[in-house]
Amino acid sequence: MESRHSIHHVLLLVLFGLSALCQCSATGVEANQTAVLLVNASEASARRIPDTLFGIFFEEINHAGAGGLWAELVNNRGFEGGGPNVPSNIDPWSIIGDESKVIVSTDRSSCFDRNKIAVQVQVLCDHTGANICPDGGVGIYNPGFWGMNIEQGKSYKLVLYVRSEESVNVSVALTGSNGLQKLAAANIVAADVSSWTKVEILLEATGTDPNSRLELRSSKKGVIWFDQVSLMPTDTYKGHGFRKDLFGMLKDLKPAFIRFPGGCFVEGDWLRNAFRWKETIGQWEERPGHFGDVWNYWTDDGLGHFEFLQLAEDLDSLPVWVFNNGVSHHDQVDTSSILPFVQEILDGLEFARGDPTSTWGSIRAKMGHPEPFDLRYVAIGNEDCGKTQYRGNYLKFYTAIKDKYPDIKIISNCDGSTRPLDHPADLYDFHIYSSASSVFSNARHFDSAPRRGPKAFVSEYAVTGNDAGKGSLLAALGEAGFLIGVEKNSEAIEMASYAPLFVNDNDRRWNPDAIVFTSSQMYGTPSYWMQHFFKESNGATLLSSSLQANPSNSLIASAITWRNSLDNNDYLRIKVVNFGTTAVITKISLTGLGQNSLETLFGAVMTELTSNNVMDENSFREPNKVIPVKTQVEKVSDNMDVVLAPRSLNSIDFLLRKSINNNVDTASVLKSSC
Repeated sequence: MESRHSIHHVLLLVLFGLSALCQCSATGVEANQTAVLLVNASEASARRIPDTLFGIFFEEINHAGAGGLWAELVNNRGFEGGGPNVPSNIDPWSIIGDESKVIVSTDRSSCFDRNKIAVQVQVLCDHTGANICPDGGVGIYNPGFWGMNIEQGKSYKLVLYVRSEESVNVSVALTGSNGLQKLAAANIVAADVSSWTKVEILLEATGTDPNSRLELRSSKKGVIWFDQVSLMPTDTYKGHGFRKDLFGMLKDLKPAFIRFPGGCFVEGDWLRNAFRWKETIGQWEERPGHFGDVWNYWTDDGLGHFEFLQLAEDLDSLPVWVFNNGVSHHDQVDTSSILPFVQEILDGLEFARGDPTSTWGSIRAKMGHPEPFDLRYVAIGNEDCGKTQYRGNYLKFYTAIKDKYPDIKIISNCDGSTRPLDHPADLYDFHIYSSASSVFSNARHFDSAPRRGPKAFVSEYAVTGNDAGKGSLLAALGEAGFLIGVEKNSEAIEMASYAPLFVNDNDRRWNPDAIVFTSSQMYGTPSYWMQHFFKESNGATLLSSSLQANPSNSLIASAITWRNSLDNNDYLRIKVVNFGTTAVITKISLTGLGQNSLETLFGAVMTELTSNNVMDENSFREPNKVIPVKTQVEKVSDNMDVVLAPRSLNSIDFLLRKSINNNVDTASVLKSSC
């Protein structure tokens, strides 16, 4: 992720309306432009698209992980967010009661060596005597990440550590945002907690509130210490800690890979705040967390190196690990001193891929994953090409990794699309952020890129600025045009991913984003839905096609054949973007289908992404304002006229071969596939 300025930009809009194809008559449509799309379906002129072409990029930005995909509900669970010195800020924890009843402070008394900060709650009042506590007691509460989503009938696991020189009686509750409505409650009663004691409670919610908070109260005079307070829903994906609804939106994209954990999050404004994988593994209580100074918020690193690898596995995606190479935005490690950084990455590779008896592989095994993860790609740094120490550091990492893991593909930060790299690499990074028209026109950027040597990894692309808003149709169309170019140039491109992936609507550090969410809601922007049109392309067959149009700069198209695993049928998919402002009558001609081509075509489904206004966006009020719409095509021919509506992205899936004894409804299968 480029944190300071945009790079390139292209926009593509396509409107796709059908005439004979789906009985959408051209009557009343002002279609004063024409085009001819020729598709050759013969194997002789086709080639295979890489299995890895379209994936996703996860960066800890916009609270994508902390307060997002990672389902931890407590914000600043270890009280470390205020820094290692005391007294410190415990934000967003707040005090229940005034200073005559309770005093809250921090000290360095924690039992966890890497997380020394604990919170001390000095209860001055009592249930009897002159200074009586208010009803319910005094203490502290945590509002989570702009509210905890507590749902009736669901269970939540609370884990905390407590210590006191005296017996304790602490009430634990999940309440509404004002503390009045009680959704779940329990008591911690203990005679001896003079040493740090772990407490686990399963809370059953009796009500629903998306803006809930966790309260710890007492009406007994004395001093209580708390540390490492965690609250997790019990219904995370496979129990792996991922919020199910957000995980499902990723799974629906069928990503071939996931690039993680950044982005600028990897670099840091300063190296002291860079992501260090070793500090993010092991039991969560021992993880020190860190301040992400680029995006300006604290993360407890519950979503750490292990969890990212697990996420990739759960998504059936290949992990692409981006690691810090001794370079941040403002400071760098000289190449003469880089070897400790190199060793740290070699240790990280052993953690991911090593035998469970190896030094770091054994730690992975203890975390519940004795089998190695399928890590095949690493990127040396992020957007660091041209910085003083990058090339020297890069070569040290490259040599060390290839010596021990020759099969791992290494990604350079330097763009090799227009001139050869001056260092070895398997892939090179290419980022593009720009206007819609610029991104659209960059569909042809790789037409002349080298077909031999390192392949491109378009790891970050998006329309930004005024064209994008918070996620417009215009942005999605520009990006769709660019991706058709990526697809057609997949001899030179191995991977591509949109950025950023997530945004918590309460912390928009970057616009636009693919998926918008709060504690209880979510929706996909048009750019998210645009990616659904490409999720069948991984490993598909790219067909030879040519588009003749006047003007030719507002249309772009591609054609593939793919096998649907849901019904085991073969399909031919045509994708067309009409970036122009007028409808286009398009003649589609399919050849190479065999002598009985009309009998070969069993049916078709058309999918269209468009809206009344090119700047239309989805929102929590209208989450489905701009989404793909499918139509069953009744009249199918290998020569047909269709109308491409202005400003639209369209696909047509032709059923080519019906599997024997298949009773699955093709239309419903295709509706579920996009």
